[in-house]
Amino acid sequence: MFWSVSSVAGAPLSATAPGPTGPTSLDEAAKEATNAAGWVQENWGTWLTSGLQIVLIIVIAVVLRHVIRRTITKLIERMNRTAAAAEGTALGGLLVNAERRRQRSEAIGSVLRSVASFVIMGTAALTVLSVLRIDLAPLLASAGVAGVAIGFGARNLVTDFLSGVFMILEDQYGVGDEIDAGVATGTVIEVGLRVTKLRGPNGAIWYIRNGEVKRIGNLSQGWSTAAVDVVIAADQDLERAREIITAAGEQMSKDEPWNEQLWEPVAVLGLSEVHLDTVTLSVSAKTMPGKALGVERELRWRIKHALDAAGIHLAPRPEPEDAEAPTAADPSAGVSAPSALNNPLSPQSRAAEPISPPSKLEK
Repeated sequence: MFWSVSSVAGAPLSATAPGPTGPTSLDEAAKEATNAAGWVQENWGTWLTSGLQIVLIIVIAVVLRHVIRRTITKLIERMNRTAAAAEGTALGGLLVNAERRRQRSEAIGSVLRSVASFVIMGTAALTVLSVLRIDLAPLLASAGVAGVAIGFGARNLVTDFLSGVFMILEDQYGVGDEIDAGVATGTVIEVGLRVTKLRGPNGAIWYIRNGEVKRIGNLSQGWSTAAVDVVIAADQDLERAREIITAAGEQMSKDEPWNEQLWEPVAVLGLSEVHLDTVTLSVSAKTMPGKALGVERELRWRIKHALDAAGIHLAPRPEPEDAEAPTAADPSAGVSAPSALNNPLSPQSRAAEPISPPSKLEK
């Protein structure tokens, strides 16, 4: 016991006496908790205000996007109903193509809805980031660089898309139109923002990228021209031929369905070509868009029958040229060329002679 007391007495005070570690840690923890609670209490109002602002921004963006998209959809449906109603009338059937109007309006509506959604939601996202006090300068700079990189990488796709948008807005062509796109010619069966589909004369379907089209020839807008050339013999009565062709055109304009497809009387323009044995009369008529080919066929048919009935002869088909009489064969063609082997005294002939066997005397 004495050893223990002396040992304890001899020990340093710091080793035996309880230190201030325990009470000091508790005081610091209590102080930190108090500071945190005070910080939370001080910023609680800011957090609540920011959260309410973010929620309000999101709600307004979603509601505004829904309202605008629904308004655009209703507008497109109303345009389609108007086109369908006009198609049932006599004049509307000629001037309105319901499928063309429907696809064009749907494409425009899709573009408008996408643009509205991008603008509204993009603005809402930037506003939320600004409420959170996030620096938008680096983000916008990165987005700009990414946009430039994507634009260079997908420039063909962007070109096709922009060309399709302007083509639809300008109504350059639509479903049912006969167009000449340079790379292909045919009837438009589908119009898209990136690709236009054509059906060619032989039934083939052509997919044409809108960005690759440099020029468009629309044969179905406004009116078309049916042009027919009538070739008759030069010794026929031209005035009589003009009267007969004009009468045939007038009769055609009174018959169904040509009375709707012919928009002006058939006119004989005059002589387009004059040759020694033939002359060419040019006949023209203004027709409904896209109907010129059928009118030309029917007009040729009627003109041919009318001229035959009136005794006016068309130009005869040129006779084929007589084939040249075969020339006599050259008698020297069967004679072989002179050869040195024909001469028995020539060195070549002697060299070609067989070697005779040696005689018994030589052995």
